Amino acid sequence: MGEFDVSMTATLATDYIWRGQSQTDGAGAIQGSLDIAHESGLYIGAWASNIDSTDFGGSSIEIDYYAGYGGAITDDISYDLSWATYTYPKNSAIDVEEALASISLYGLTLGAKYAYDPQSALYTYVGYDFSLPYDVGLGLHYGLTDTKYPLNGVDGDEEYGDWAVTLSKTMLGLDVARRVGGATAWVEAAYTIEDAF
Repeated sequence: MGEFDVSMTATLATDYIWRGQSQTDGAGAIQGSLDIAHESGLYIGAWASNIDSTDFGGSSIEIDYYAGYGGAITDDISYDLSWATYTYPKNSAIDVEEALASISLYGLTLGAKYAYDPQSALYTYVGYDFSLPYDVGLGLHYGLTDTKYPLNGVDGDEEYGDWAVTLSKTMLGLDVARRVGGATAWVEAAYTIEDAF
């Protein structure tokens, strides 16, 4: 039957940023996850965070569920294929389903996320992670969102980029990270987001 690995995380964040956009209207977030992985590479999991209820039509929490398969081609090359659904209790009209794929090689990650329900959107990204002296990690990220269709009644396609630079270090058994990032535009989604900046 093979071995299973169960892991959980708890995160305190000063903001919940998703593809360059704050999901908490600039407020802090409490987040957690539960993952179950099989030695074959199959895994399932769930992740949750508080969000701004005004921005999300009355929903104050986001709960994501996902399943996938990941494997290694060599010691330095790996891949991951998964499906995820992002749910918003009290406002299920904005739930999103997405197919994801990524490949990592020698610290560089290339990935794509395609949302197909309730509307089409494509997110492509590139990231690079490497180690600095004193066991400090440095992560670089750039992503491009293309929603394919007008959002919230706005004419024309919505496309924007987001970027992030993250420093991380494990101290006293805790993972601590500092992230600086931004986006080339603020995009209104199917719900109303106010006071973006």
